[in-house]
Amino acid sequence: MSIFEDQVATTVATYGFFSPEKPLWIARAPGRLDVMGGNVDYTGGVVLQGLLREAVWVAIQPRADDTIRLLNPGAAEFGWESSLEFCAGDMDDLASLRLLCHRREGSRWACYVLGALHFLKTRYGCGTGADLFLASDLPPNKGVSSSAALEIAVLKAASAAWGISLDGVALATAGQWVENVVVGAACGIMDQAAIVLGKENHLLPLLCQPCQPFAPVKLPAGLRLWGIDSMAPRSTTGAAYEIARAAAFMGYKLICQQEGLAVIPEQTSGIARWTDSRWNGYLSNLAPSEFRSRFERGLPESISGREFLARAGEHVDPFTTLDPAAEYPVRAAVRYATEENLRVQTVSTLLQGSVSDSTLQLIGEILCQSHVAYAECGLGSPACDELVSRARKAGFPGAKMTGGGAGGVVAILGRSGPDDQRAIERIAQEYASEHGKMPHLFEGSSSGVDAFDARMLQLASFRDSFWGMA
Repeated sequence: MSIFEDQVATTVATYGFFSPEKPLWIARAPGRLDVMGGNVDYTGGVVLQGLLREAVWVAIQPRADDTIRLLNPGAAEFGWESSLEFCAGDMDDLASLRLLCHRREGSRWACYVLGALHFLKTRYGCGTGADLFLASDLPPNKGVSSSAALEIAVLKAASAAWGISLDGVALATAGQWVENVVVGAACGIMDQAAIVLGKENHLLPLLCQPCQPFAPVKLPAGLRLWGIDSMAPRSTTGAAYEIARAAAFMGYKLICQQEGLAVIPEQTSGIARWTDSRWNGYLSNLAPSEFRSRFERGLPESISGREFLARAGEHVDPFTTLDPAAEYPVRAAVRYATEENLRVQTVSTLLQGSVSDSTLQLIGEILCQSHVAYAECGLGSPACDELVSRARKAGFPGAKMTGGGAGGVVAILGRSGPDDQRAIERIAQEYASEHGKMPHLFEGSSSGVDAFDARMLQLASFRDSFWGMA
């Protein structure tokens, strides 16, 4: 019996939400710390991801009718609706589902839940109703994949409740599909795969073509990673992220055009994408040296959506649209896609050997290079720059913005002794005194969804101890 299972039984008794006579299924999905890779998951690069201690928990109990009830008491903290009710029949049509999800500002969090249920219904025929209870200590809109954790936890718990085996890459791909197709967020598979496959106190190298995990890399003894929230909100549906992503695909199309390569829809992919005969549709397969020597000078530093469409024709990213009047940083976005891929592979290799002081400084410098590259793509953030600067002045080897950029959490690499722990706490306190609020400090790790698995809980066995407390 885990602490959360005990908590679920107590909380559910208080709300009287589930039937104590029937079993329910529980899943846990942690947030992820993007150590490196941020924006190369959608260009087919290698990413390096860690997992956080904070997580989303979901408990589900199928119903005999087609009613779907959602209870999320923590939503009230953010001004969202905490109790919602839907009909399973409303999930049959994708367009109607999208409208349902966005009917009110305070209910948009339900889109990730309903999208997961829609996936299970359309792919596996799970058509009954269900009661779902959600709890989380993973703060939203911080760039630590709270949305991916929510959809993955729902997919894991609900699939188990309906007797479906869904795990590994298939589970991660299902989560990405929910986010791309139902929610409308132009994310790659990095977040979902890390949340499913990650391991406590390890980093997961992942080649996003479309999802090829490597063996987790244990963080070397004496090293530690922290995350500090900059309190500058960010989102994969934000304008800066979508412009940077679109710019990468625009640069890819221009390079293929220069080489006379046809770019065509990939017919066998579960997630819509385009491909070619040389790089297989993945811009990160272009080596940095070849980009610098053959293509960089021929790409525009910036190009408007209107000029690009006139010059190159159709935009080949299914999940972003071009604004004719917007400017896109094409050259920087392509440079990032190629060079970040190399940086990630270099750091992953270095971490698998003996990490001397000089090696640690090299890794730290690479992290800082990655941070600077965000700004070149239009994804910079003064708040994140400030935290990186504070970390460097405090003697940490390296720090960088994480996730999609333009705000969110800064990852800091240091040593696991008390000196660096005190330094991290001092940075957070000083940042709080100047910004009027204490930032969330991420300083723990845990394993992914598949390691926890989905667990069945029989509430009836706890009736005497818990139901009397309601």
